[in-house]
Amino acid sequence: MDSLILPLVNEEMMSIFLREVSDRHPDEFILMVMDGAAWHKSKALRVPENMALCFLPPYSPELNPVEHIWDSIRENGFRNEVFNSMDGVENQLMHCLADLERDSAAVAGITGFPWIVSINLNAT
Repeated sequence: MDSLILPLVNEEMMSIFLREVSDRHPDEFILMVMDGAAWHKSKALRVPENMALCFLPPYSPELNPVEHIWDSIRENGFRNEVFNSMDGVENQLMHCLADLERDSAAVAGITGFPWIVSINLNAT
């Protein structure tokens, strides 16, 4: 799992995120599963050479692995918590994301839908 906390959601920030993921995995081919958000499909989006985008059908958040990551973060990292500032929210989010990045088994358990784990990803 790779994550960034960025100030906006638009095609420029999404391009930064895609580049970061690509740079973290330079020797891998990455199939990025996404919903149909406008910034995911923008013509200005810069997709790295070692990456392809796979778009989910419209109105299908239950199929989107990242939605389940966000559910886990909300349930485990933000239980009835009151923050004094946005910095406090961002710090808590940063810790939750870092914990998940270190725990690949937890991420696999949250996102390992049968349709994902059964895909043959042997690219030739």
